[in-house]
Amino acid sequence: MSVSTHVLDATTGRPASGVRVSLSWLDPLLGDADGEWVAVADGETGADGRFGFGEPTGSGVYRLTFGTGEYFTARGVAAFYPQVTITFEVKDPDAREHVHVPLLLSPFGYSTYRGS
Repeated sequence: MSVSTHVLDATTGRPASGVRVSLSWLDPLLGDADGEWVAVADGETGADGRFGFGEPTGSGVYRLTFGTGEYFTARGVAAFYPQVTITFEVKDPDAREHVHVPLLLSPFGYSTYRGS
């Protein structure tokens, strides 16, 4: 299974390039009873607003964390959310499955869904 994202800036109607994004996995065997987050990979969206994580992943709970505050600050725009975290679960990944998680972003709101 692989994971990718696509960030769109709703204020400009264009892809959001230069957004820092990281992927973490919740390891249920580490830390306290709730588990511990383990970094898988990180990077930055390209000119098309996309980033793909090359690391193969398996079933479990994952989270994507986006540096939205940094993105808007670099553009001189005040924003409410310093970061956006999206947590999702993959229950039974097929080796060929791809999980795509888009983020539609504005300074004072965001939305997401499971893409294709």
